[in-house]
Amino acid sequence: CMVLSCMACGMCDQGYEQHCFKGTCFTYGATFPEGMGHDDCHGTPTQGGYSTDMTVHQRFAFKVPEGMPLEVAGPLCCAGITTYSPLSRHVKGKKDQHVGVVGFGGLGMMAVKIAKAMGAKVTIFSRSNAKKGEAAALGAELVATSEPEAVGALARSVDTIIDTVSDFHDIGLLISTLKPVTGTLVLLGGVPKPYELPAFSLLFSGARVEGSLIGGCDLTQEMLEFCHANKVAPDLEIISAKEAEAALHKL
Repeated sequence: CMVLSCMACGMCDQGYEQHCFKGTCFTYGATFPEGMGHDDCHGTPTQGGYSTDMTVHQRFAFKVPEGMPLEVAGPLCCAGITTYSPLSRHVKGKKDQHVGVVGFGGLGMMAVKIAKAMGAKVTIFSRSNAKKGEAAALGAELVATSEPEAVGALARSVDTIIDTVSDFHDIGLLISTLKPVTGTLVLLGGVPKPYELPAFSLLFSGARVEGSLIGGCDLTQEMLEFCHANKVAPDLEIISAKEAEAALHKL
């Protein structure tokens, strides 16, 4: 997700290159900075997988574990690190964790797989029960947010919720399922419309709401090794570029 940062500010020193004070140069849609040793690239827009060549500092290049196919490593360095980052903060290494995952698409599925690999109980919040079978196949339960009683039965029982949905939705309902004081709702979806936070619910429960982007360099390498060791991989299908439009319609 990144090709460069200043590598000298407080955030970079702590391993949070994605939050670099001077500005992270992301893989897509960024401009390569000046004075970083490759001024011939200065002003060049980053185009990710559409690039013919890519200049990246060695700090932002990761070692793919032996035996891990590149087609698996690619999605892990996107959806994998996006979900691993908050799960490593709130879930990894803790006992008896209950993780909620909102949305069961690409990010949601990775969140479920990683949380299960960390030993957590997982509940998926989805709009309907249509994907109950898929959830069960991953060892997770699924609750439809359209059924208030089912959601209500989870009141104050969830330790961490990973919210992957990028469309506006009611987060007050989700907050009501969080454990008091330690419960945390992590927003991953970039929703343009501001959310309405239920102030009294937060005041009386002490639950927290936070956002999460990706992960720093060290954490990304850790994620690759964790997923390889625990046999966590995305569900994928390799297609040719000419099949891309049909695949999008299929989604």
